[in-house]
Amino acid sequence: MALADPYRDLGVRRRINAAGALTRLGGAIMAPEVVLAMAAASRASVDMGELQDAASKRIAEVTGAEAGIVTTGAAAALTLAAAAAIAGWDVAKMAALPHAESFPRDILIPRTHRTGYAHALAAAGARLIDIGHNDRGAGAGVRGLEAWEIETALTSSVVAVAAAANVATMADLPVMAAVCKANRIPLIVDAAAQLPPKENLRRFTTLGADLVAFSGGKALGGPQASGILAGRRDLVASALLQQLDMDVSPETWRPPGLVERTNLRGVPHHGIGRGFKAGKEEIVGLLTALDRFVKADDAAANAALEVRLRDIAGQLDGAKLRLVPASETGRAPVLEIAVADALVVSARLQRGDPPVHLSERHAARSVLTLDPQVLLPEHDAPLAAALRAVL
Repeated sequence: MALADPYRDLGVRRRINAAGALTRLGGAIMAPEVVLAMAAASRASVDMGELQDAASKRIAEVTGAEAGIVTTGAAAALTLAAAAAIAGWDVAKMAALPHAESFPRDILIPRTHRTGYAHALAAAGARLIDIGHNDRGAGAGVRGLEAWEIETALTSSVVAVAAAANVATMADLPVMAAVCKANRIPLIVDAAAQLPPKENLRRFTTLGADLVAFSGGKALGGPQASGILAGRRDLVASALLQQLDMDVSPETWRPPGLVERTNLRGVPHHGIGRGFKAGKEEIVGLLTALDRFVKADDAAANAALEVRLRDIAGQLDGAKLRLVPASETGRAPVLEIAVADALVVSARLQRGDPPVHLSERHAARSVLTLDPQVLLPEHDAPLAAALRAVL
């Protein structure tokens, strides 16, 4: 029997989340139909390879990629992407990972794209090689990544090039894709937080990415422990083989439709992705959320968020505010609040009852950001009251 309020029974406080769909705050608020779909999925046994094949068809439809699988988050998708780039169809390499010192394993990553999330690539056994200059990123110059900087670093040990997509790095992607295509090197794009808009589901494949990672538990509104890896069929198939339960009898094993068994010289054992397998509930929940996301009206949703932000702003007399539209953020509208001691104010809000969270992304320039993507409408009034009390 489901608990009426599991958090109350566990002694865990509910929080007002105006910081965005952050993993540390539990990600998205799932729609009722997603929850119901997950509950229904839990009531049956299915072949997980067959289920991932079905997911692949739906993901391919909405991303324009050849194939796709559901992962346990974007970080898991990046680890599987690196594992696929390193191992391909080679079952011996799959068995060896993350110990890849004896075969090609280098992934090139521009310095302006190197983030803490790149650790997920290294977790597969990849060696990350920094390339390019960071003049534009560091504010020391105007130049971005250039083709020759990638070409110079290409060696027989390079298995992929990795990119982190955001507003600041998007200009690099066509250059990276062109060089990768010319040299038959896979381009892996971390697009975990690049939704909305929904057009970004196709944008990176269209630009030439070979593998793209999306978070499922943020703007998509799926389970927090879900994500998408979309891209080239052979690479997605390798990733799937390294994620599935492979405790199988070779004589009776029927590979997923994504997998061409003739490409394998044997049946793989458990792969490096076995520890973050996607369950049937996460897969069905993610696909349900993906359908909702694709059918939604981005413009109408953003207009509704702007109305709510203006209403909250109207209750904060005397505060220095700036409403940043979705056209400027590239995702959803936000409300920037200028404060002298941003982190001190943020800490006070988090100590309140209920705790309130704003985004600290721009705290270094004395700005706290009200991101409404997962802010429940019933929290608007108490959020405004908490802000008035602190500001």
